[in-house]
Amino acid sequence: MLSSCKIGLFADRWFTYVSLSLLRGSADLAQQHLFIDPMSGTQTIDRSPMRTEKELLIATKQYSSENRLLSWWHLLSTIAAFIGLFTLTWMKTPLWLRIPAGVCSGLTFVRLFCIYHDFAHHSILHGSKLAKVIMYTYGFLGLSPPSIWIRSHNHHHNNNSKLHGIGFGSYPLMTTDEWAVATKRERFTYAATRHPLTIACGYITIFLFGMCIRSFFISPKRHWDCGVTAVLHVGILAWVATYGLDVLVFSLLLPIAVASCMGAYLFYAQHNFPGVQYGDREDWTYVKAALKSSSYIKMNPLMRWFTANIGYHHIHHLNHRIPFYRLPEAMAGLPELQSPVTTTLSPKSILACFRSKLWCVEEQRYVSFDYLPPTPIKQLPQTVGIVNL
Repeated sequence: MLSSCKIGLFADRWFTYVSLSLLRGSADLAQQHLFIDPMSGTQTIDRSPMRTEKELLIATKQYSSENRLLSWWHLLSTIAAFIGLFTLTWMKTPLWLRIPAGVCSGLTFVRLFCIYHDFAHHSILHGSKLAKVIMYTYGFLGLSPPSIWIRSHNHHHNNNSKLHGIGFGSYPLMTTDEWAVATKRERFTYAATRHPLTIACGYITIFLFGMCIRSFFISPKRHWDCGVTAVLHVGILAWVATYGLDVLVFSLLLPIAVASCMGAYLFYAQHNFPGVQYGDREDWTYVKAALKSSSYIKMNPLMRWFTANIGYHHIHHLNHRIPFYRLPEAMAGLPELQSPVTTTLSPKSILACFRSKLWCVEEQRYVSFDYLPPTPIKQLPQTVGIVNL
């Protein structure tokens, strides 16, 4: 099964390389600040002065054009991979094969979510009625109904890194001053929302309850599809359970739990990590929010495939019209994007991200719940001409 994944990854990368080679010409390479010596093949980066924020935004537009054939390839090949893995979990295969297939099925579901995310941003397959049917079907099956996902995610992009106004569509953020005057209930709700257990159980806490049930009861008319999604999901669980508890566990519960946990953590680590910067509305800029408040999550090639390059999140926030398969190309071509605040999926980095609890405005960093501000140093009286011993 792992060999099949590697073969699929190799085919995916080969198809991407060929398609992007056709998409861009030699003139584009000069604009990308990436120069290739035709004799030695050595790549060098142009060290010309950094662009202004406006110039950088304009420079990213050269990467925002999609290759329609490549977009369809990524979507259909991912669906095919998911169906193949799902079939392995449904069959009476040995546990040593069934469990890894369930995990990989969940990770492939993450990739489908990231592709759905790009479609919602109109960066791929925009205007295609067939793609809309496929993607909206995924939204219903993946506990991410189009109405609430598109609305909340657009709000998130427009308010990323602002100290106030980021609670909708993202994890809430409290400053140390706000925590000091918060009620016990407010503190409990805030701490519970950002707790690792809440993210690990994202299937129930974030997607089924938060994205579907809660959104529907808050606004049934606006988010009717959230109610439909919740009912449909429960119906599918009941139907699959008729085929046996093992089928329910390995074909649905395990993949969905893996996908939800991974998706919930990725969204957390993209904006809650050591080195992040937040600001007030006065000093907020779109480019600063993208480059200083959105992380670059380093991953190996297989995980980059499973997550559809969502780790290049600083570039995505800079220009959400760039298709996910062109994000690495944009990073290689624009020097301004090559020094992001970085995290990884290692246990050490994950623990560091989870330690990000409260924002200290004075120190411009995350601190723990038990943070105590430094005691001001008592100033001795100043007397001209006399030394106090």
